[in-house]
Amino acid sequence: MSGFDWPGLMRAGLHGLRLTPDQFWCLTPAELRLMLGQGRGIPAMNRARLDKLLAAWPDKIQGERDDGSGRV
Repeated sequence: MSGFDWPGLMRAGLHGLRLTPDQFWCLTPAELRLMLGQGRGIPAMNRARLDKLLAAWPDKIQGERDDGSGRV
């Protein structure tokens, strides 16, 4: 018997991370662990962390106006 909880990993990858089956099966176990926030103290991606990254690395070019359309 394998040491992996395949049903749990598949649920986490396919449902939690919304990966396609091809994307899931192309990952290494280390990559999946990292994406699930289980790697070397790196916190899992959540909305607050995403907002912090968006603030640090905005998609707009400096000085560009935002017309509210969502387009840059």
